[in-house]
Amino acid sequence: QELNPESYAICKADMLIKGQNINNICFGNTLSDDQHEDKKYDYMLSNPPFGVEWKKAEKEVKEEHKKYGFSGRFGPGLPNIGDGSLLFLLHLISKMRPASEGGSRIAIVLNLSSLFTGKAGQGESEIRRYLLENDLIEAIIELPIDMFYNTGITTYIWILSNKKTNERKGKVQLIDASRFGSKLKKNLNKKRQEINNINISKITKIFGGFEESGQDSVPICKIFNNEFFGYRTVTVEQPLRDHNGKAIL
Repeated sequence: QELNPESYAICKADMLIKGQNINNICFGNTLSDDQHEDKKYDYMLSNPPFGVEWKKAEKEVKEEHKKYGFSGRFGPGLPNIGDGSLLFLLHLISKMRPASEGGSRIAIVLNLSSLFTGKAGQGESEIRRYLLENDLIEAIIELPIDMFYNTGITTYIWILSNKKTNERKGKVQLIDASRFGSKLKKNLNKKRQEINNINISKITKIFGGFEESGQDSVPICKIFNNEFFGYRTVTVEQPLRDHNGKAIL
């Protein structure tokens, strides 16, 4: 499903050339009008827009969240109106096949804000808590900077699955692939780096090997229990005191 009419047309034309079913490509806003509502998938790849507000879909998204809860797409929570990245992630999770039917795997590119924005109890934090408590996160891979045409920010690939192998259950693998880029001969706007086939193979082997590793005393792969990422916000209130140390009520 694609919101941009030019991208939608190009995609449909490409599908026609390849002999694919063009009815699988739909036009419209993914967040406010899910046109693949009853579909489930084995594998999903996504590169949603970074830091883009979801104000145009706010009414429909909030109505779905309130009306359907966890029976809809946005049950775990809603992020700040200024960044809808995690809404796209929840959208993909809603398309996962049940584990009893083979399960699914997702790879989605997100920016740094998806990792830490939102205080405990707020939308972003509740979404991350849902992912961890349901053991959906397999790995998070930090990419080199300057990988995208229109932004130089740090980006990450999140890999999620509801069919984890026994050794991965209850764990999250963190991979630092920020040094695995190679410079382009000619910059494409802000895109100055790429990951060549050799380094793609290295990253794939690190992910598949599922063992902690490092290079030159710098960790490349670390593995943590899901509980490691849980936290609470504790507010410590200290009363004002006068010069004698007596609390001022």
